[in-house]
Amino acid sequence: MATGPITIYHNPRCSKSRQTLAILQESGVEPRIILYLDDPPTADELEQLATCLGLEPSEFIRKKEAAYRELAPAGDTRSRRELLEVMAEIPILIERPIVVRGQTAVLGRPPENVRQLIQ
Repeated sequence: MATGPITIYHNPRCSKSRQTLAILQESGVEPRIILYLDDPPTADELEQLATCLGLEPSEFIRKKEAAYRELAPAGDTRSRRELLEVMAEIPILIERPIVVRGQTAVLGRPPENVRQLIQ
């Protein structure tokens, strides 16, 4: 099990992000909250998040966002690094919420996934 403080990359306008934060708080956890749309992670930080999630950037980029469709209308052939840089530049493309504890991270989709980090 992961140990240490918990950080949530949070978008308060997203219902799944709010639900995930509520689960943490109801469990007695007061996480560090990063409003990633206001304070976006760098490409290097996103690389670390990808490692903690065990996912490729293409697996946590929001492909249904209009900004993504404008960038890649017929599919995306960008490299891993290029995707990370696009996500850092256009943070609405980052799937949310991402919750991190130590070297482990989960996507809060569904919000109950966060329980893996607090049990």
